[in-house]
Amino acid sequence: MTKETPAADGAPVAAPQTVSTSAESAVLSRDLKELGWRFVGPTTVYAFMQAMGLINDHAEDCVIRGAAPHARESFVRPVAGR
Repeated sequence: MTKETPAADGAPVAAPQTVSTSAESAVLSRDLKELGWRFVGPTTVYAFMQAMGLINDHAEDCVIRGAAPHARESFVRPVAGR
């Protein structure tokens, strides 16, 4: 990852994220549309996949990148009725 011009406080600023879809989000989007879902384009599905931890596209030097897989592995699925 390359660094951009430093922020006003002198801290380096990460290069902007340019990826907003993936092959997986395009396929899931298409499948959901075939099931009658609306407003589920590849970008929306990609954002959902990020939020749910299915995609870890944090920058290589981001402190969260290493924590994300651990958080996903330690997640306990809620049980209905409890």
